[in-house]
Amino acid sequence: MRSAEPPRVIPLYVVVPPRLLMLDAAGPIDAIRRANVEQARVRFDVHWVGPRRSVMTSIGVLASAIAPLPRSLSDDAMIMLCGSVGELSLASDPAAARDEADEAAIVAWLAAAIRPPHTVISICTGALLAARAGLLDGHSCTTHHQCCAELARLAPAARVLDDQLYVQDRQRWTSAGITAGIDLALHLIAQLTSQACALAVARYLVVYIRRTGAEPQLSPWLDGRNHLHPAVHRVQDAIAADPRSAWSGDRLARLAGTSVRHLSRLFRAHTGMTLPDYRNRLRVALAHELLAQTRLDIEQVAERAGFGSARQLRRAWRRWHATPPRAERDAGAAPERARPPGARHA
Repeated sequence: MRSAEPPRVIPLYVVVPPRLLMLDAAGPIDAIRRANVEQARVRFDVHWVGPRRSVMTSIGVLASAIAPLPRSLSDDAMIMLCGSVGELSLASDPAAARDEADEAAIVAWLAAAIRPPHTVISICTGALLAARAGLLDGHSCTTHHQCCAELARLAPAARVLDDQLYVQDRQRWTSAGITAGIDLALHLIAQLTSQACALAVARYLVVYIRRTGAEPQLSPWLDGRNHLHPAVHRVQDAIAADPRSAWSGDRLARLAGTSVRHLSRLFRAHTGMTLPDYRNRLRVALAHELLAQTRLDIEQVAERAGFGSARQLRRAWRRWHATPPRAERDAGAAPERARPPGARHA
C-alpha cells in the first residue's frame, strides 16, 4: 500500500563525462528508476548534467539533451560520477584536447560546488574525477581494479581498497568496475527506502543482492535471497514483513501454492536454510535492533520480536551471536558506516 504522505524528493545529478561508459550510467540509474516505481516514500529526481550538451558513449550511442553543470546544489543533493572508457583519442585528434578540457571542467565544478552535506557517488572510474577534485581525501574508497593504483596516486590522502565491490564512507560512496555500480545502487536504495524495495528492484533487474567485502556477514534481511524462485520469494517477503507472526507451515504453503513438504524442500534448496531457521534469523535481527535502539527490557524485546519468552530469545540468539543479548544492551548501538542525511533504517 502506498503512503498518503508526500514523498521525500532527492535530487540526483548524474555527471556525464566525455567517452561515457554507458553501463556505468544505465545500470545504476535503471535501478533508481525502478525504485521510484516500487515505493512512494522516496522519489529520486534524476538530472543528467555535464560540460557538453551531447557525448558519444562507449557503445556508439549519442547521449544528448545533457543539461549544463548547475551553478549551485541544494544541501540534500546527491551527485553521481560515471566512468569513461579509458582510451583517449590520439593526441593529434582535436577530440583529445576537448575531452581533457571537459574532464577539467568537471573537476573544477566538483571542487567549487560540493559542500559537506552533499553525497558523492562514483561508479567505476568516476572515482578518478572525485579524487582530482580532492573529494576523497580522508575517506576509504575504491574503483575499477585496473585503476586502483592511479586512484591512490591522485588521492594520496585517501585509503584505496582494491578488493571490494563498493565502499560507503560517510558522504562518499564509491564502486568498483562497471556492474558493481548496480550493487552500489541497490545498497543506496536499501539505505534510503527499504530492504524490501532493494530486493524487489534486484528481482526486476534479475541480479543478485550481493554483499560488500567490508561487511563481516550478509544482513539477515538479505541472506538467502540470491535466487529467482517466485514462490520462495513470496514466502520470504511475507515473513520479513511480519517476523513476529506464528507463520504455520500450512499458512506459508498456501502463500507459495504448494504442499508443506514441497515448500520445505524448495525453501532449503533455494535459500540453504530451513523455514524455521529463516524465521528465527529475522526475529533475532529484529531483537538486535530493539536492543540497540530502545530501552525495552529483555522480556519486552522477546515479545516484540515474536519469541514466546526471553528464554526462547536467548536460545535462538546463541545460534548467531557469541555474546548474550545483555552484551548488546550494555555496549549500546554498534557503530555503523554513516548513512546519508535523512536515511532511515530499512
